[in-house]
Amino acid sequence: MEWQIGSPEEYRVGLYIRLSKEDDRDGPSQSVSNQLSLLRDFAARQGLEVYDVYIDDGWSGTSFDRPAFCRLIQDIESRKVNMVVTKDLSRLGRDYIQTGHYMERYFPEHRVRYISLLDGVDTGVDSTANDITPFRAIMNDMYAKDISKKIISVKRDKQRKGLFIGGKPVYGYRMHPEKKNRIVVDPPAAQVVKRVFAMALEGASCRGIAQQLNAEGVPTPAAYAHLSVPRPGPYAGKWSGERISDMLRNETYVGCMVQGRSRKVSYKSKKCVRRDPADWVVVPGTHEPIVDREAFERVQRLLSSRRTTRARTYDFPLKGLIFCRECGHPLAVVNRPNARGEERLYFICRTYQRCTRAGACTSHTARVERVTEAVLGAVRTALGAALSQEALLPLAREAAARAWPSLKRERQRLQEQIACVTQKMDRAYQDRLSGTLEEKDFRRVYERMRGERAALEERLAGERQEASAARREEWAQALARRYEERDALSRASLMDFVERVELSKDKRVFLFLRFRKNAAEAAAPRLQ
Repeated sequence: MEWQIGSPEEYRVGLYIRLSKEDDRDGPSQSVSNQLSLLRDFAARQGLEVYDVYIDDGWSGTSFDRPAFCRLIQDIESRKVNMVVTKDLSRLGRDYIQTGHYMERYFPEHRVRYISLLDGVDTGVDSTANDITPFRAIMNDMYAKDISKKIISVKRDKQRKGLFIGGKPVYGYRMHPEKKNRIVVDPPAAQVVKRVFAMALEGASCRGIAQQLNAEGVPTPAAYAHLSVPRPGPYAGKWSGERISDMLRNETYVGCMVQGRSRKVSYKSKKCVRRDPADWVVVPGTHEPIVDREAFERVQRLLSSRRTTRARTYDFPLKGLIFCRECGHPLAVVNRPNARGEERLYFICRTYQRCTRAGACTSHTARVERVTEAVLGAVRTALGAALSQEALLPLAREAAARAWPSLKRERQRLQEQIACVTQKMDRAYQDRLSGTLEEKDFRRVYERMRGERAALEERLAGERQEASAARREEWAQALARRYEERDALSRASLMDFVERVELSKDKRVFLFLRFRKNAAEAAAPRLQ
């Protein structure tokens, strides 16, 4: 094309170059050096003065928030540049709306002439190439959209295979030093995670755990990873109840790879929105767990029990377990002073509390301490009368059976890894026979892979022993013995034994125990 540059001395040219990772796959023709050579050659032939070169290397064209491009705009605002030259229109950008804005409005309003060499676009002259520029911009945008879909598809496929594709693993893990897209336990952080779960099992609230960690000066996940906080607030570097709650609910700690929690609203935007948990990609048995499944499930029951009560500062053993026998709603807790001015906690029916004038239900008012003592006594009596180690064994066997699927998946994963290593050994042997692999290299590679396979086979043998019927029975008996030690019932123990507590209007307490269907047999005496 014959370019018509009337008065070259009037122009101060900005040569703009952009290269993204997707463009780099198209070959060396898109390289920075190639673009720079093409643009400088054009400026020299036309006798144009180059004010500066602006290079965005590794930046996507779907966004105009690029360092060099922003610097170019500043120079245009300062009237240092009045001509912009790019190799083609896609170098300026792939968002057809923003590209059209700069070509149709911004550049003309600032008296900037834009030239795209390969497309033949020149806003300084009236030509047919300028008329079809919007369609070129749309095609560039469609290309970016197609690339985005392909990248998302590849990432989702990796997620389904249990490969970690995030930037940084969850607190307690780190990237595998040798295997790509794999994570391993980070011992120092893992100790904190184990302690958090242990404190939760002892009945501590999420806020209480956070306060304890802050008091001891334990670094937060961000501080431990040395991550900078762009806009630190007053609580920066502090543990929070929300952070502890997220940690306690994260299945990553039981060996499941959990990904896809959020998604971008568009390939043109960096804003992310949280996805429904049902849409998360969860692949079990991908890495070593920090917390065993039984402890994790017990913590989930504890957390779920707290959802049924209002957000109060009051903490009591029956929180989330006690309900009104007449209306079935959870009992609320109120703080009332007694005759001596001492504050005491009382249970009260929430239906009565909300609809007193309507005469719905009755108050059911009872001291929290007395109800708790009655429940603990009734639980001990029921356990002592009905639960020997033999009676507890069915419960323990059920818990062992629930752990069976995860053990089975782990064995399958180990078998697949052993088969993969064996295939690699076979290929190495074929390469040796064909002369592709030298003898010394073959020996080195073969010995390494044989050791790796032996280690996997040893782990598989251990898993088979763990999953055997005899081993499961041994584990169930140990669990039954632990449950039988019920002298000091904690909140976590109550969650294991008690499914529901009901308080009647005549102040009788009824227990629904997890191991017994008939609640009436476990009813406590009437409160005095």
